[in-house]
Parts: sequence; structure tokens; C-alpha cells
Amino acid sequence: MPFIDLSTLGEKEIVSGFHGKFVHGEKMTTTFWRIEAERALPEHAHPHEQISMVISGKFEMILNGEKCELEAGKIAVIPPNVKHSGRAITDCKIVDIFSPVREDYR
Repeated sequence: MPFIDLSTLGEKEIVSGFHGKFVHGEKMTTTFWRIEAERALPEHAHPHEQISMVISGKFEMILNGEKCELEAGKIAVIPPNVKHSGRAITDCKIVDIFSPVREDYR
């Protein structure tokens, strides 16, 4: 499927308040998140490299013990197996890119 209309994809709630639409390529997954204000992402790590970009709203991320408030246009680069967590300060839209593919999001 080389062309996808994002509006036709269903959402999955992966963590309470974190609603995602997932697009899988051969070697990567892109996730389009809609996150409810004040919802938290527990600390975790995974073998995937991750790049997160805030499209709208404010999101507090803790990456390897360092805290940063991300807003539109700010990007976090998360290496594989590094612990991270976060909290939506406001309603947010975030795009995450994972490599390799997130099989658990299929």
C-alpha cells in the first residue's frame, strides 16, 4: 500500500489516553498519536530506535533521567534500550518513527 489516507485508519489506545494510528513499512513504523492532557506514559525501554516530534500541544519527556518540555517542532531522538517516560501537559499530537518495525503495534 504505497498511499494511505490517514483519516481512514482506525485508532488503537495503547496506554490510557494514548490513541495511535499506525503505518508499517518494511523496516520502520510511523505512529500518529492523539494524547489526552495529563495522561502519563510509564517509564519503559524497547529495542527500537525512536524519533518523536510534537505537532501540537506540550509534552514533558524524561529521557535517560533528563527532563525536557517538548512543543510543536521540537524533536526527541531516543536510542534503542534507553529508559524514557512522559506526560502530556496539554492535549497533544505527536508523530513517532520507530526502527525496526514495531510488531507489537500491528
